[in-house]
Amino acid sequence: MNAAAQPGERRGRRAWDRCQQLAAITSAPGRVERLYLTPQHARANDIVAGWMRESGLRTWIDAAGNLHGSTGSVGSTRPRLVVGSHLDTVPDAGRFDGIAGVMAGIEVAGDIGPSLPFDVEVIGFGDEEGTRFGTALLGSRALAGTWEDEWWELTDGAGITLERAFVDFGLDPDRVGEASYANRDLLGYLEVHIEQGPTLDRAGIPLGVVSSIASARRFEVMIEGETRHSGGTPFDERHDALLGAAEAIIAVERLSLQLSVIGTVGRLEVAPGAVNVIPGTATFTVDLRARHDHERDDSVTSLEAVLREICERRGLRYRLTELHAASAVQCADRLLDAAREGVDAVQRPEPPTLFSPAGHDGMAVAAIADVGMIFMRNPDGISHHPAEYVSPDDLGLGTAALATAVRALS
Repeated sequence: MNAAAQPGERRGRRAWDRCQQLAAITSAPGRVERLYLTPQHARANDIVAGWMRESGLRTWIDAAGNLHGSTGSVGSTRPRLVVGSHLDTVPDAGRFDGIAGVMAGIEVAGDIGPSLPFDVEVIGFGDEEGTRFGTALLGSRALAGTWEDEWWELTDGAGITLERAFVDFGLDPDRVGEASYANRDLLGYLEVHIEQGPTLDRAGIPLGVVSSIASARRFEVMIEGETRHSGGTPFDERHDALLGAAEAIIAVERLSLQLSVIGTVGRLEVAPGAVNVIPGTATFTVDLRARHDHERDDSVTSLEAVLREICERRGLRYRLTELHAASAVQCADRLLDAAREGVDAVQRPEPPTLFSPAGHDGMAVAAIADVGMIFMRNPDGISHHPAEYVSPDDLGLGTAALATAVRALS
């Protein structure tokens, strides 16, 4: 390892410590939970903005609630390179997913940004996970100028609409378009992120570069049957929505293995939910991911065929509602080369090139700019869980690699 890694180690420790501090900003004591447009989101923005200003960055909150910190002055016409990730979490989250990338970006922008022939802008996106309103990448899609007006009617678990949440947060829904960078001179988007899988850990290698991000589609499936007494209804007269859903859920796994896609059922709700009542409705989510869009879409077609067959056979009805869709993203060659140069500067093994089955803000930003990513080792590959981890040393390496990658683009 050469001397280039040494400043990164120091910056990595500070970035790691800041990830711990942000973990204390949560709506659920005893675990990490920080959702879009909540008081915890506002508090995180305030604290991270303070760290940005300590690093010499100019800060602001955009019209979608995303936090920005830039090396450029007000009105700068220089091209800009965007780095960063997201500040929101899933329920009962880890401490590093998204957050580590924002912290690394602050370290790099504050240290080398002023010496570059372009502005470096760090963004902490307000919503990547989609936890509160069910639609992911709201923050980065606002930046990309791909916001959909139909989203205003989305509601959270308390029945609060996205439009109402904007107002409560101090934002004007009519001005969300001002968050768009679609017409800005962007050099690209670079993100450092923990690997949400075990490849680097199994190989004993701290860092890798990302070649592409999976395509994804998410659905809510409602199966409707007939609510009846569990004791008095013969089996040949039952239309049990839960049994239909159970068959469909098993089919998601079977189709995933057959079609080489990644399918997950993450939530299941049954009504009326009484021990002595045949379920009348069963609602579950399906998350489908694949390397290529056509593979993902073929799996959706197969799933619909399975749902039709199950419902016809059991006397049920189903409704499939799409919640989210994102196309596969290929990382741009020049950013891939810069990321490799960055990783080569801080580790001896040649950096592996990884496909990311997990989604990232780059999926949305790719609509307006080239995208590149560096992955950091995550022991055992666990993520979206309190055991998620990156060591201070590996975060230091990731930060140093990002710094070299940014220099390479100059």
